[in-house]
Amino acid sequence: MKVIRGREFVADRAWGAEGIASMNGISTRLHWTDQPYKWHVNDGEEVFVVLDGKVEMFFRENGEEASVTLGVGDIFYASVGTEHMAHPVGEARILVVEKEGSV
Repeated sequence: MKVIRGREFVADRAWGAEGIASMNGISTRLHWTDQPYKWHVNDGEEVFVVLDGKVEMFFRENGEEASVTLGVGDIFYASVGTEHMAHPVGEARILVVEKEGSV
């Protein structure tokens, strides 16, 4: 049993995380950040849920760069091979569900 107050969570560094669960090779973590993440491609699928704040999610599709602004409750799904980069607008708290050990 675990209760996590998502809006109160602060990590000691950008993209620091609180592990919530590890189930059958899938990890669920709560991240806090105020800095952008790097461009990357996960080796599996990723579900990215904004719990607090705003995040501009950049992604490349068919060689073209695009972005979408995600607010509280918005979900970004990155399929295998989707190159993407999250850039918070101020502080943000994000729930990430992905393959264990993924970038």
